[in-house]
Amino acid sequence: MSHGPLRLYVDSMFTSPYAMSVFVTLREKGLAFDTVCLDLDAAHHQTAEFARLSMTQRVPTLVEGDFALSESSAICEYLDQAYPETAVYPADPRQRARARQVQAWLRSDLLPIRQERSTLVVFCGQKAPPLSPVAQVAAQKLIEAAQTLLAGNPVNLFGAWSIADVDLAVMLNRLILGGDRVPDELVAYARHQWQRPSVQAWVNLQRPAL
Repeated sequence: MSHGPLRLYVDSMFTSPYAMSVFVTLREKGLAFDTVCLDLDAAHHQTAEFARLSMTQRVPTLVEGDFALSESSAICEYLDQAYPETAVYPADPRQRARARQVQAWLRSDLLPIRQERSTLVVFCGQKAPPLSPVAQVAAQKLIEAAQTLLAGNPVNLFGAWSIADVDLAVMLNRLILGGDRVPDELVAYARHQWQRPSVQAWVNLQRPAL
């Protein structure tokens, strides 16, 4: 398979956790890529030019030569197969499936947390009011699932680090950095994941003022 230059479309605020997931994957693999920022508030993702690249008209979208792909999980899985030298998913098929399960769950469930603890809380220090009762239920569900996944307090979900660790750490940090009560062992896990150089590269991007 021949590979062309890589271009990653992200939001101009650098707050999309899904764009972050692809950004971290590219950094972990040591791949050179250009970052293109789209102002979502100005609907730059709805232009005809971007629609020709992205079927979903969403970020992240990865362009590799004449190939374009949207949806973060699909992009990360593609990159892991196309550039296998450095893996971002577990090698064991069952562990890999569980990593994908974690990613799919975090993207499809826990909506009250995402609504009441946006990633502006995580990346821009935005303050948020206390969680509603519905969001408290979702938070407890997240905490209990994370405690089960991280029983015995491992530093990573599935032995070696995987991209699923980034996704889980982001979701936990919605609560932690929002000032919500999270068990100490999960705080330690999220803090450990946050210090990974590829993650710090995203966290430390220069963001426009709110």
